[in-house]
Order: sequence, then C-alpha cells, then structure tokens
Amino acid sequence: MSSWNVSQNALDLSGCAREPIRTPGAIQPYGLVLVVDPATLVVKERAVSPPELLELLGDPLDRPLEQALGGALANCRPALEALEPGTSQFLGAPVLGTQGAHHLLAHRIGDDLIIELESPVAGEPGSLEDLYPAIRRFMGDIERVPTTRELCELAAVQIRELTGFDRTLVYQFDKEWNGAVVAEDGNGVLPSYLDLRFPESDIPAQARELYRQNRVRLIADNDYRPVPLVRTPGHADAPPTDLGPAMLRSVSPVHLQYMRNMGTGASMSVSLLREGQLWGLISCHNQQPKRVPYHVRTACEFIGQILSLQITLKERAAVVEERVARRAIQVRLLGRMAGDQDFMAALGRDQQNLLALTQSAGAAIVHRGECILHGECPSQAQVMSLVQWLTARQHEGDLYCTDRLPLEWDAADAFAGVASGVLAISISQVHDSFVLWFRPEVVRTVRWGGDPRKEESDQPLSPRTSFEGWKETVRRQSLPWNEVDRDAALELRTAIVDIVLRKAEEMAALNEQLLRSNKELEAFSYSVSHDLRAPFRHIVGYSELLWASAGERLNDSERRFLDTIVESAQSAGTLVDDLLSFSQMGRSTMGQIAMDMTALVQDVRHKLDMEYEGRSIEWIVPNLPRVQADPGMLRLVWQNLLSNAIKFTRDTPHPVIEVGHSRTETENVFYVQDNGCGFDMRYVDKLFGVFQRLHHADEFEGTGIGLANVQRIITRHGGRTWAEGEVGVGARFFFSIPFATGDKV
Repeated sequence: MSSWNVSQNALDLSGCAREPIRTPGAIQPYGLVLVVDPATLVVKERAVSPPELLELLGDPLDRPLEQALGGALANCRPALEALEPGTSQFLGAPVLGTQGAHHLLAHRIGDDLIIELESPVAGEPGSLEDLYPAIRRFMGDIERVPTTRELCELAAVQIRELTGFDRTLVYQFDKEWNGAVVAEDGNGVLPSYLDLRFPESDIPAQARELYRQNRVRLIADNDYRPVPLVRTPGHADAPPTDLGPAMLRSVSPVHLQYMRNMGTGASMSVSLLREGQLWGLISCHNQQPKRVPYHVRTACEFIGQILSLQITLKERAAVVEERVARRAIQVRLLGRMAGDQDFMAALGRDQQNLLALTQSAGAAIVHRGECILHGECPSQAQVMSLVQWLTARQHEGDLYCTDRLPLEWDAADAFAGVASGVLAISISQVHDSFVLWFRPEVVRTVRWGGDPRKEESDQPLSPRTSFEGWKETVRRQSLPWNEVDRDAALELRTAIVDIVLRKAEEMAALNEQLLRSNKELEAFSYSVSHDLRAPFRHIVGYSELLWASAGERLNDSERRFLDTIVESAQSAGTLVDDLLSFSQMGRSTMGQIAMDMTALVQDVRHKLDMEYEGRSIEWIVPNLPRVQADPGMLRLVWQNLLSNAIKFTRDTPHPVIEVGHSRTETENVFYVQDNGCGFDMRYVDKLFGVFQRLHHADEFEGTGIGLANVQRIITRHGGRTWAEGEVGVGARFFFSIPFATGDKV
C-alpha cells in the first residue's frame, strides 16, 4: 500500500494560484471517503476517520463495495451504478457500527466514483423538513424586499440564524474579481467587515471555479489534521484523484493559515451565481471550530439558490428598465438626425439627450475636421489629440471604453479632472469621425480589509496577516461604464452608420438622375443646335440677297430693319454654334497625344489676328512645356481664353496679354493674363457657368458659353479652372493639366 502525502511546509502564496486544490490527496477528519472503480465497484482508495472504524469494520481497500464497511453500502449498488458522470446524489444515512448514522454522498467524476460518508453532528436536525419553517419565512420576506442590497442583508440574517456562526457576510465580486462586503450580520464576537474590499488574490481563479461548481464548502476547524488517501499497490502510479465535488476534501494549507490570520476557527461559504457565473459568496465565520450538519448546509444551499435567482431577476429588471430609458433617448436623437441634412450637427443640437444617453458629463463630436464640444470636456486641441491616439488604436474595434484614461494614455493627465473616463465610438473607417463621451475624475476612498499591496517578506509563508481596515484614495478614475452605457453607444453608432449609408444611397440616386438628365440635355441641345444652324444661315443669306436686289428701293427705316435682321441672325447663329460645340465637348471621345503647347498658342494667336486688326497688343508668350492632352480640345481652350483677352482689352490704351506657366507636384498650370477691364471677384463663381456674363452685351459681345466650354474640357482632362481679377486692372484665367491625365466624365 502507498499513501498520497501532503506537504505541510511549503506555504508559498505565489504558487497558490497553481496549487492542486482539487487533488489534495487527503480529507478533513469528519468521516471517510472511498474511491471506487465505477465498472467493478471495487474500492481502490480510502481515507478513514476515526481510525477505530478500520478496527471495527475492517479495511475496505481493494474489496467489493458490498463487502466494505461491514456491508453497510450493499443496498446502494443500483443507485451507484446508475449515477451519471459529472453528477452527485445523496443516498441516505447508513449506520457504521457504533459510530452512528453517516450522511452518504456519491459523486461521479471522470473515471472515479467517490463515496463520502460524513459523521453525524450532535443535535443535528433529523431531516430538511425540520428546517422548512425558516426557509418558508425567508421566501415570504424576499417578496417584499425591493433592492439587491436588502436581499443580501436578509440572507445574511437568515443564514446566521440557521448555522449559528458568529458572523455572516455577503461578498460580491467586481469585474476584476476583487470582492466587496455588501451585507453582514454578526453577534460582535468577530469584527465587522461591512463595506470592506478584498483583493482578487485572496480567492484565486481556480478557487473561484470550484466555488462556481460546488455551491457549499465547509472548513470546520483551521487546525484539523488531514487524513491521507491510501491507495492499493495497483493504483499507486495513477494520477492524483480529483476530489473537487467532495465536501470532506482537504483544503490548501495556505488557506488554513489565512483563516488563522483572520482569527477564524471555522468557515462556510455558499456560492451565489448569476446566469451560471459566480456573482459572489455568502461567507460564514466562527471564532471557534464548528461543524454544520448536512441538512443545515442543504437549507443554506437552497437559500443561496433562491437569493441567486432573486439577484438575477432584480438586476436583469433594472438593466431592462435602463435599456428602455436609453432607447427612448436614442429615438429622440435619431428623430432629430434623420430630419436634418447635417445629421452630425443635429446630434449636437440636443445636448441634454446626447449626454443622458451614456450618463456622461460631457461629449464631443468630431466630424470632417471639426470638433464640437458639449458639457464638461477637455479643450478642442486636447480632444483632437485624443482622437489621433484613438485612431492609432482603431484596429481594436469601433468602441473604446475606459474609466481610467490617464493610466492608459499619459497625456490625459492634463485633463483628468473632466475626462478620466472616456467612451468613444468611431463612425468612419476612412475619416477621423468620432462621438466621445466624458466622465470626470471621482476621488473616492476605498476601504480594504488589510493592505492589498504585496507584503515584503523573506518568509515562504505569505498569506495576509493583517485584516485591519486600510484606506486607499483612488484618483484619476471615473465612475465605471456599464454594459448599458456601451450598448447604447454602439446602437447609436449603428444608427448613424445607417443614416450615412441611406444618405449616400440617396445621393447616388440623385447623381444618377442628374447624369441622365445631363445626357438628355446634351442630346437635346445638340439636336436643337444642329437643326437651327441651317435656318439662321438661310435668314442671313436671304437678307443679304434682299439687300442686294432691292437695297436702292428701301428707305432708311427699312434698311435699318434689314440690318437688324442680319445682325440678330448672325448673333443667333454664333450662339447655336457655341451651344453645338459645348454639347459636343461632353459627347466626343478624347484622343490624348504629347503636344507642344508653345506651338499651339502661337498658332491660335495668329488665327485671331483679324480680331485685333488695327490695334497694337503687346504679347508675352514664353516657352511652354509639352503636355499629354487632346489637341482639338486644347485648341478651343486657348482660342476662348485668348479671344476673351483680346476682347476685354479693347478699351485699354496699351494692352498687354501674357501667357504663363508654373508647375506643382502633380500638374502643369497655365494662365492667360490681360490688363483689360477685369471683373469683380464677388462674382468669380459665375464665370464658368453656361450663359453667365459679367458685362452687358452692349459693352462686349459674346454668348456666355466660352468659359463653360473651357471648364468642361479641362475637367475631362482631370484638371482645374479658376480666375482672378480686379475691375479696371485686368484678369488672369488659370487651367491645369495633370501629369497623368484621363477622361473624368
């Protein structure tokens, strides 16, 4: 035979989180545990206390279950064979000789069947029915309790009344697994821990998982001597046995020392679960060692389950109520946004609801390079710096949330007073568009049950030795954001993105409709212009024939009428020609070649000689670069610009027309400058529109289509057009040709 020895010496807290608490190899000395092969029901391990049982009933090791312990378990065979893996079952109270009736619990875990028999406690209730009045009273009382905290207070009183412990606490975990005592009932023997906090390290992760799986745990004496599990030789090399579900399982020596440091002789815990996760504990302490009978523990477990359900229902109801309130706020915000073209500005026009949506003190809307602040916020410059920092972290998701921004970003120290907490949603993956909410720093004092900082010690034993109240002042933190806050922000983001997409679809539909209308208008203007050219030519031609044949017989008035007809027909014909040219610019195909701009300008200039015959104009035309463009279209551009310069310097004593060029990183820029009549810059936006004229037709002839043609041609080349002018001083018209051009229409 061999035994699984327990080390009593190495109590290093640094290894506590890794300690094999499920496989301690020993039990508490209040009964016995048999580990049975579920296939053969032969005992392969045992831990028996008191030793007299072995003398009285014989060693059960390596014996069939029916023969073990004097045959006391023979009637349990059918129930044990039917026990499903991962389940436990109470199987009555068999009598073990003179040791009396023992409470029998069976657990099926892995490849083992664990049978534990817990020795009786003097004066214990005979059944759960004896405790039913107390349970019924508790169930009646909780129906009248409105809050979770009052529920916990009621449970603490009821559990202490059932168990007789000196102190009963209800202990709630936060999101970082620190615990806070939210309710307490005691008799004054042990100090009060109400409202104290305890660090996460007091209950490591694997211990919390055991609490989640097993609702009740009892340590009856912090100085008990563990009873080791003894194995058969054939089972000696098997892995340690998992005693996780066993009530008699021995506990960590570190935890026993922790209890002694706390001044607690006995402890019992009842787990509180919310939707399958550990919410907290009902923790019972007694100054002296204390056994709690099985039926009392069962009643406490039942109360714990009822309390868990009530906590879940009340917290869920509170969340639902809060979600409904936030949804109503969101509906009001969306109503404003949906009916406004600038929906982000509309969001900011309802400051009260914007802040109420996440229970914030301030908010900022960053969109299209603008930053709008509402309520208590950092400065605009600080918010824009925060946005840049958030943009660099955007791979982490569309929502960023923290209640301790200065601890995550050093620059936030400068505005911790107004924005220690930040909740931000990103609206666009392309632009830096954010909605941010801020919560101010809340300086508060947290009372810990002992200093939560690591104690400096050269000793291997390191459970905390002090549980005196220790105060910590918490700074640079805001009130935490909860799930309702985060969900409200995300739902608003979804709604904003939907509005953006809907408006983009509307804009695309309008653009498509406008494009179709433009094409129809171009086709109409082309058709009308083409069809009107011949009639106007006929009017001019026949008018000239009439003048030639009957001119001598016409009086002065009739000759003036005939001149007006010819002049008007010629003007209308010119307008039709310009309209036809304008419509063709949108329909014709571009043929881009490398062309010499200097030669093109000089050629156009010479073809315009007739327009300034008899006038002396000073021309300044430097060498211009070669560009990739459509030569026919560019000829029309130069023709319009140079013709305009000639026309608008008509009344200038010494006219000067200059052609120039400059170069940027992406394009060639050309210009035509004159010292003519100029124009008022207030009307510069009209220059390139169809039929837009800044001078009366009696002053300067023209149809108002030339510059519109220039803009259309340059736009198709991917370039830009603009102008500068001053009345009585002159004008300069610019156009650009990108280095890599393309038809942009």
